[in-house]
Amino acid sequence: MCVAVKANAYGHGAVECAKIALECGADFLAIAAISEGIELREAGIQAPLLLLSLCQPEEMDDLVENDITPFVFDADYADLVAAAVKKAERKNYPVHLAIDTGMGRIGCYPEDAANLARHIISTGCLELGGMCTHFAVSDSPAEEDDAYTARQFARFTEAIENVKAAGINPGICHCCNSAATLEKPEYHLDMVRPGIIVYGYYPDGKPRTYYEEKKISVDLKPVMALMTKVLSIRPIKKGMSVSYGHTWTAKEDTMTGVLPIGYADGLFRRLAPHLQVAVKGKAYPVRGRICMDQCMIDTGNDPVERWSDAVLFGPEESGAVLTAQELADATGTISYEITSTITKRVPRVFVNQ
Repeated sequence: MCVAVKANAYGHGAVECAKIALECGADFLAIAAISEGIELREAGIQAPLLLLSLCQPEEMDDLVENDITPFVFDADYADLVAAAVKKAERKNYPVHLAIDTGMGRIGCYPEDAANLARHIISTGCLELGGMCTHFAVSDSPAEEDDAYTARQFARFTEAIENVKAAGINPGICHCCNSAATLEKPEYHLDMVRPGIIVYGYYPDGKPRTYYEEKKISVDLKPVMALMTKVLSIRPIKKGMSVSYGHTWTAKEDTMTGVLPIGYADGLFRRLAPHLQVAVKGKAYPVRGRICMDQCMIDTGNDPVERWSDAVLFGPEESGAVLTAQELADATGTISYEITSTITKRVPRVFVNQ
């Protein structure tokens, strides 16, 4: 199993989540930037790291120095990796051959896989540690998309067979993201690469009800709750407006609570007015535009106390009234974006449950 901890573990905190994933039996960790790999190495994590995205020539030395396994899909890029490996006087450095089976992003075409595998071996310092592809629509319930995923898998296995026919061991073969991991055991091959499901959310397009209808037993529990404090309670008179642009004006006398969180923390402006913040289990709407560092909630005439906990989203047991999925549904995005854009200036507190 290769657990995705890229993008700060989808916003959850890469180092701690990586440690927990390894404790639970993960074999690899997936990252998307050299800086993410360096962060894990400096934290003492020695597990194999797969770099899912490309790096730049000036980053190649750091890639090798930190034992990060790259995806390669053309001869020029393989040569850049090989040059850094030779500079470091290393041998048998593993790379994974990426195959483009229909994502249209990175990867060589299946018919070119054998030649590129030969080129990798010919460098004298690289070895083929694995082969991979990425599904474009495995999270869609549409029949035509399921057929598309099947064609992608067929093209990938074709590439694997071509490499084997060339007398080269393809290494660890992997293609399953979260959706395919849950639903397509016949596609698992040697390794799977779960992402969003590790953090307790269902793949986009396939909610819990989808798996219940398919009689697939999956019970995911969100692990992140985004919380802050009510720093101030202020009276707002009828006719007064709140925040930039005067987008909300009080229709009657009310009270507002000021929260020290805004779009610089990952709480996008577009989340208002959909966001309902929970204080002591009751929902209070955000009023006006979310600012860079603050936002305001309408507490009405309720006796909300200063310094009270305010939960913006999370699992039910956190006291939240919205999950990241529900907030995503209301704003036309996906749970992945809601969690992964919570910036690093927001402290992460980890609690074993």
